[in-house]
Amino acid sequence: MAFKFLEKLSRDFSELLNDKEEYNVIIEIGQEQNKKTFTAHSAVLRYRSSYFNKELTNTLPNDDNNNKIITNPNISSQIFEIILRYIYGGIVDTENMDTRTMYDFMVVASELEFEELSEKLENHLIESKASWLRTHFTFVYHSIFKNNKFQNLEKFCNDIIVKHPRIIFESAEFTSLHKFALVSILKRDDLQMKESEIWDYLIKWGTAQTPTLPKKLEEWSDENFNTLKATLQQCLPLVRYFHISNSDVMYKIKPYKKILDKQLWNDWKQHLILPDQPIKSIILPPRLVLKQELPERVNEPFSIIINEEHASMISSWIDNRPTNYSSKNNPYEFQLILRGSKDGFAPRKFWDICDGHDNTIVVTKVKGTNEIIGGFNPLAWDKTKTSWVKTNKSFIFSFEDASIQNSIISRVKSEDLALWYPNNKDNEGPNFGNLEFVMRSNVSDFTQDSLNLCDYSSSIDSLICNFYEKSIRSTTGRFSIIDYEVFNVVRKSI
Repeated sequence: MAFKFLEKLSRDFSELLNDKEEYNVIIEIGQEQNKKTFTAHSAVLRYRSSYFNKELTNTLPNDDNNNKIITNPNISSQIFEIILRYIYGGIVDTENMDTRTMYDFMVVASELEFEELSEKLENHLIESKASWLRTHFTFVYHSIFKNNKFQNLEKFCNDIIVKHPRIIFESAEFTSLHKFALVSILKRDDLQMKESEIWDYLIKWGTAQTPTLPKKLEEWSDENFNTLKATLQQCLPLVRYFHISNSDVMYKIKPYKKILDKQLWNDWKQHLILPDQPIKSIILPPRLVLKQELPERVNEPFSIIINEEHASMISSWIDNRPTNYSSKNNPYEFQLILRGSKDGFAPRKFWDICDGHDNTIVVTKVKGTNEIIGGFNPLAWDKTKTSWVKTNKSFIFSFEDASIQNSIISRVKSEDLALWYPNNKDNEGPNFGNLEFVMRSNVSDFTQDSLNLCDYSSSIDSLICNFYEKSIRSTTGRFSIIDYEVFNVVRKSI
């Protein structure tokens, strides 16, 4: 029988990080102005990391103490510190890690060739942070193809794109899309786009890669067409040419026929005249049209506190628009996370359910009035934190008498003190600023005592600090609520 003491082994090896006598490697991380230095041991690095094994092999000792110095300016010191603890102890604690840091950590782990760690983080993001991935979809999709290693995230994103292709194809960043990403999409049999539209976007992407091409097609030389053909060489075989209407072929594809193989063009002409005769070109199957799964009819509105007009105005505030969205052109969907009357009014319930969710709106209905009070937090709620949280994008708001004509928005002005994640989460829920909008209860029920608070003071002598621009209530002070809701604010196209 084998007795394994892996936990103690991990703990002992982790202590090596504090060894300032036996180290023989210095690692300089970050840009010159923010550079941080770490010490390590070549034997540990070599056996734990193929990346560092190669770096050490190619690095000569170059200081007075015969140490080898490795420099990497492209990694943050915060993330490298986590990497170093993983190298020595084999443990990564993601419990207190915000989602963006976790994502960046995954990317660095991949770059440093820690495949097992990178894949573990990738799967964890998909399984536990899907909401964040959807909210930051464009950023995620563009970044995963830089090293083309995140196959599971690629599938996660492509599963969204095939159903909602305009997320990418109509985005401002489409023409900067990595070639591997475009090929990955075009390979999908279930891409929900007309083949002629795919061709249009393909030409748009290809010409954007060579901005020196003449603007007018009639001015193109054979060399120009060859340049575009070379750019699109991996994409062109993935177009389903024989499933494009004759008129679209004539008006859209024929002008660019010089980028196609002559055999393909000749086969298409033959297929047009004699569709039953065999041809030499491969005919790819038509793309599958997915069945539209209609949601069950639900009579209940998305909210029992706010309506579509409220949501549109709040969405306008999120985007800092000078004019308001209408309910018809609101780009955001308010996805309910928590409703007090359904999930409970205990402060702890807020932290348990909302933990990890970012881009959230909290709305409350004040008892005894028709007033709505709320706040927007762009960052993730984190039940493990007990500190001030910094952001310059949060705001609080109110709708007196629930009317959009009587609305007040108050944006954060002391961004270091935008939100407070309290110590006592059994009694305190969300807290914007210092008493400017806070939900509290000493009896673990927001509806049963009047400890919820909106207050504001610019008095130097007052203990109350105005971390937001202005008061959101005509009557400041404590109040109780009838109900409250928390929503994830997500772009509808996703």
